[in-house]
Amino acid sequence: MKTKLYLFTGFLGSGKTTILLEMLKKLENNKIGVIQNEIGKISIDGEILKKDGIQMVELNRGSIFCSCLKLNFVQALSDMSENNFEYMFVESSGIGDPSNLDEILKAVKVVAGDKYDFRGSICIVDALNLDNQLKEDETVERQIKHCNMAVITKTDICGDEKFDTIFEKIKEINPICKIEKSVNGIMDYSFLEEDLMKYKWAESEESINSIDTKPKTLFLNFEGEIEKTKLTQFLEEMTEDVYRMKGFFKIKEYGWNQVDVVGKKIDYKTCTDKGSSQLVFISKKGPTIIRKIFSSWEKIVGLEMKLKN
Repeated sequence: MKTKLYLFTGFLGSGKTTILLEMLKKLENNKIGVIQNEIGKISIDGEILKKDGIQMVELNRGSIFCSCLKLNFVQALSDMSENNFEYMFVESSGIGDPSNLDEILKAVKVVAGDKYDFRGSICIVDALNLDNQLKEDETVERQIKHCNMAVITKTDICGDEKFDTIFEKIKEINPICKIEKSVNGIMDYSFLEEDLMKYKWAESEESINSIDTKPKTLFLNFEGEIEKTKLTQFLEEMTEDVYRMKGFFKIKEYGWNQVDVVGKKIDYKTCTDKGSSQLVFISKKGPTIIRKIFSSWEKIVGLEMKLKN
């Protein structure tokens, strides 16, 4: 029996990892493989996804649709095919443009044989931030254009009028795709019983992902504890200059917390001990953000930290 293969796309902070976590719970009695792709060299989402019984490969420092990682992606799918999984889920980077996926799957078939039944590309759409994202990055439109199903997230806080607007915007870009909604990762899972490929709209084309278009990522490392009010103030000061911030911090009086920043929304969630605090920045303005990070941290926090590429 072939492995059912699904691709998850969606811009930075849309909720891909949250939905995938719920999917893994839903299918906990099945044999599952996961390929997780991050734009930076430190995998924050990989740490969140690690679960007993799940075999996972992490491909970092770029997009799996870019020449920098495309061959690694083909090899990873080929290697994982030997495990006879029932399901294989690929979570691509938030800046991943899957326009060339057909080419990649053909290469996998040449290398590994006819091991996969590709069931569709699922694009996770952020109801709160889609309008701004479409203006800022062509990748967002490409992800929707080439999906077979779109899942609109954060529908519990966007309101009915906003939801209707987002629904129509998706249909403008991709008139064929199936559309579902999700709240905190929970959604209708009946799509697992159908072949989403019947909702295919766009033909394969060259991905816009390249080494030249890859956004700058930086990693802040910090030892010790930080006051929550100071960390929040620092994050608020950085929001205009980044697509996304995420990481783990040890916070005074609150212990270890997972930190997630999308747009101007800052979320904290308790987590296990990570040893040392770290935060990933995905910059809108390239390396010029470095000066802003250092100056804001010194002004607000005033404690020693290290910033790395």
